[in-house]
Amino acid sequence: MNISHLSNLYGEINIPGDKSISHRSIMLGALATGTTEVSGFLQGADCLSSISCFEKMGINIENNRETNTVIIQGKGLHGLSAPRNILDVGNSGTTTRLMSGILAAQQFSSTVDGDASIRKRPMGRIITPLTEMGASFECLANDKCAPFIIHGGKLHGISYNSPVASAQVKSAILLAGLYAEGATTVTEPALSRNHTELMFESFGADINVTNQGKTVTVRPGIDLKAQRILIPGDISSAAYFIAAGLITPNSEITIKNVGINPTRDGILTVCKMMGADIKYSNVKNDIGEPVADITVSTTTLHGCTIEGDIIPKLIDEIPIIAIMAAFAEGTTIIKDAQELKVKESNRIDVMSTNLKLMGCDIEPTEDGMIINGGRPLHGAVIDSKLDHRIAMSFAIAGGLADGDTEIIGAECVNISYPHFYDDLYNLAR
Repeated sequence: MNISHLSNLYGEINIPGDKSISHRSIMLGALATGTTEVSGFLQGADCLSSISCFEKMGINIENNRETNTVIIQGKGLHGLSAPRNILDVGNSGTTTRLMSGILAAQQFSSTVDGDASIRKRPMGRIITPLTEMGASFECLANDKCAPFIIHGGKLHGISYNSPVASAQVKSAILLAGLYAEGATTVTEPALSRNHTELMFESFGADINVTNQGKTVTVRPGIDLKAQRILIPGDISSAAYFIAAGLITPNSEITIKNVGINPTRDGILTVCKMMGADIKYSNVKNDIGEPVADITVSTTTLHGCTIEGDIIPKLIDEIPIIAIMAAFAEGTTIIKDAQELKVKESNRIDVMSTNLKLMGCDIEPTEDGMIINGGRPLHGAVIDSKLDHRIAMSFAIAGGLADGDTEIIGAECVNISYPHFYDDLYNLAR
């Protein structure tokens, strides 16, 4: 796909529903008793993989793609059936890891597999604690990677100190803890996104959060009750338009109904650190998740250092932050982001390689990158490595570069934002 120059961007935009919450709504809706109704569901390929997997385990799910409404007929904690076929997670790491926590407790075995990217992503981080709880994993190819067979069984609670701050790891363990004998506790080195904890509370699970959110305990024995869920716009998707509005000349964009959960809002903190002009309106918290309309205007940004406990709050947004840094004055240093190496691609290498092709002064490091901003960029041929966040980030960069930018594998945005390019060009004036 070719990206041409964008002179300015103006208007309002409604972004797709939050991907993390969409996944969790399917899983907890399936495990609850009764009918769960979900509005604002993300119709991206990853979330559709979650629907497909739970349908294969006997859950009736009605998905209206025109209204983004999903109705889940839950069968309770013990209502899943053994799948007749492989549970194909596609490109979805969230489906793989969270669902594994549920499968670990079932009285049947399941085979989980996905695309080439999933087969490279590390699953040892969930296999280790779930095995400690009593599950059995049989890896069929690479050690501690998909494809694998999960032999479910009777689980016991554990107290687990996670070596990484990862909502996927935490959630897998907590979901298994719904079935375990005794309490299950997860402690993280830093606070990761807390959508699972909030949704556990709304479905009636016995959950306790301490240690400033870094320690979570779940106790079994409580039946989950079906809920009505209204999913806000995904801040990770909003991030591309936040960046575009800030760095594109003569621009002003309002992104409507964006989730601003404080465990996810690191992108907003960094924008303010860089001097961004950001305004909030219609702030509310009546659906269990805080939301707001976000308005951004063209701003002269400056570099900053991004490190430490904020990294888990913006790990998915680092590619677009790197684009902002390329257009900012001065130097931006990103540290403590080793997790970028094991996403859909090695995002440290891919961002560095592609930004250099466009003329950016950037150097990769072991845990991040150093970007000397302020140089004009020129068009280039960008290999997205079929990573949706890479493709969307370079669509924004390409819109500001001299000449055309070609993105190879541009269609991978369907994973999280199927109408991304249409929405971007509809803002162009």
